[in-house]
Amino acid sequence: MAKFDLVMPKMGESIMEATILKWVKKVGDTVSEDETILEIATDKVDSEIPSPVDGVIAEILFNEDDVVEIGKVIARIETEATVETDNTPEVSAPVEETNGNGHKETVIEPVSSSKVIEEVPFVPETKEVVPAVSYKSTNRFYSPLVKNIALKENIGLAELENIQGSGKDGRVTKSDILSYVENRTGAPTVTAPQVEIKTAPKVPAAPQAQSTPVAAATSVKGNVEIIEMDRMRRLIADHMVNSKRTSPHVTSFVEADVTNIVNWRNRIKADFQKKHGQKITFTPIFVDAVVRAIKDFPLINISVDGNNIVKKNDINIGMATALPSGNLIVPVIKNADHLSLIGLTNAVNSMASKARENKLSPDDIQGGTFTLTNVGTFGNVMGTPIINQPQVAIMATGAIQKKPAVVETEFGDVIAIRQKMFLSLSYDHRVVDGFLGGSFLRRVADYLEAFDESLSI
Repeated sequence: MAKFDLVMPKMGESIMEATILKWVKKVGDTVSEDETILEIATDKVDSEIPSPVDGVIAEILFNEDDVVEIGKVIARIETEATVETDNTPEVSAPVEETNGNGHKETVIEPVSSSKVIEEVPFVPETKEVVPAVSYKSTNRFYSPLVKNIALKENIGLAELENIQGSGKDGRVTKSDILSYVENRTGAPTVTAPQVEIKTAPKVPAAPQAQSTPVAAATSVKGNVEIIEMDRMRRLIADHMVNSKRTSPHVTSFVEADVTNIVNWRNRIKADFQKKHGQKITFTPIFVDAVVRAIKDFPLINISVDGNNIVKKNDINIGMATALPSGNLIVPVIKNADHLSLIGLTNAVNSMASKARENKLSPDDIQGGTFTLTNVGTFGNVMGTPIINQPQVAIMATGAIQKKPAVVETEFGDVIAIRQKMFLSLSYDHRVVDGFLGGSFLRRVADYLEAFDESLSI
């Protein structure tokens, strides 16, 4: 019999850990290849993990609700493969013997290495035991190297949380923690169980380097209800905080006249549903305008890697979608620039349906280069969305409203009722300045206003 190590699989780019939701199999259960062993969740999507081999579950190394880093062994499966016999090399050991002349000689006698090990007396190593830090209470990712340095330097979780990271999504890198240790002042913070002490709070003797204020515990009184965040809401909250920490956000606004689009959709939507078997919404039209504007301003379709700008040649549009639970997910339309308006409509409707039915795969939510969110769905006229890292821009479309507007005609200016909509673009001011962000947003509005009302589809 042999044992196969089942590791936590990589579920997509930028995903470094996953939460074990449920063990479908337990120790002693027989599993077949491709049969589901457990269910996991990332900050993107929930997935089932199948068995790569036939065998019996021999060990389960993590419990449900544990957060496990990608690549770690989570279980072992006993298979029918034979295990090679012990080929432990023999080690020669000197032995004194007496020869025929009565003199002693040293003879090398082969001895197995296991015997040598058994004959070496055990000397216990005395070392200071530092209590391990539990990282279950944090949604922030720390690499094993950073954890080891923190353990060695006696840096508790509370102190570690206050270190500002320069890595992806604000993660603490090796250089970050070493720099912090070098400039560290005051006594190290040791993580200890929290207890309620009804005394006046103590003032720290000296502030720690790179520290941020810690919010005091809130006393809850009156007629209230405490609702614990679910797993997805906690991950969304962490993602949003990391985005604001990473990118200096700037938001620009324009107002677009979308009368032609509204009139066209009202005219063709019934025939479109009969012909294509699905509804046409405004979203694919917005996506098409965004794609065309990205082609004009490709430096809006980038990400940041340290001091480098990564220009994305693929145009993959994420569409923020509200789930029935009230949470948010962003499925991605891959290579949106290769799709016609009908193709975009199919993609938008398919992704929205899969999101509502919780059928999105990990690939459906990976690889986005620009995100679109429609706050007009909720009756909002505009919004200031938070960038979906590692992208550098996100556009929001507001509610379409009838408004009086000045319209230029060949006979002069007239006041007319027009369909108006606000567009807003939040962008990362590290790499997108006002000229680029504002020009891109204006170009999207220009494409929407120039929509051909006579288009047949």
